[in-house]
Amino acid sequence: MQAKDAPHAGAAQRLLARARALSPAESAGIPWLPALNGEEREIALRDLKVVQVDTGELLCRVGRPVTYWFGVIDGLLKMSNDTALGVPITFTGIPPGGWFGEGTVIKREAYRYNIQALRRSVVAGLSEQTFHWLLDRSIPFNRFITQQLNERLGQFIGAREIDRMPDTDGRVARSLAALFHPVLYPGVGGLLRITQQELGYLVGLSRQRVNEALKALQAAGLIAIEYGGLRVLDLERLRRFGAG
Repeated sequence: MQAKDAPHAGAAQRLLARARALSPAESAGIPWLPALNGEEREIALRDLKVVQVDTGELLCRVGRPVTYWFGVIDGLLKMSNDTALGVPITFTGIPPGGWFGEGTVIKREAYRYNIQALRRSVVAGLSEQTFHWLLDRSIPFNRFITQQLNERLGQFIGAREIDRMPDTDGRVARSLAALFHPVLYPGVGGLLRITQQELGYLVGLSRQRVNEALKALQAAGLIAIEYGGLRVLDLERLRRFGAG
């Protein structure tokens, strides 16, 4: 290992040292567990680890080898990278219930993105070895992963469209709708706990501009701004907002 990689490896080791077993309440919120048979579920539960990731802390870093498949139990993460010019680009936010990185785990390659906590978050991880063990033997697990990959592809195609939208209200609307994806993020429900600053980080706008956009969306009857979060009133209209 090169000397410059040592701090990154040390950060990963510190995260692993803080990891613990899942609680029954946490395991009940994992969407793919109920589809496994008894033996598979028992092995997965023994393997799963939970760690608290502090605000600003990196869970995954570009270039580091994959070790776990991750899912958000609570909190909010950001998937991002830097362009060739060093400009940061955000791919998506990951709210509660979201599992991510299955493509990287399947290919056993290094991460091509950073995963950073926008707030203190609780994250579960299934080891690469157990992930592949389940992939080799469980048809329901394969169906879940296939659906994840398919929905994620659609999400990233939508993200490219959002980036090209000149209407900032539309960008906020579409980005917000993406966080209410019932398949990718089943833990969100009807209320997304997110601040205007956090949404600004995900959309690439200032908190003030996000505030203006949210007020416009609320006036249009698409969302309700509540204490500590946002409630979607019409998801389909929110997804189409700003379309020509």
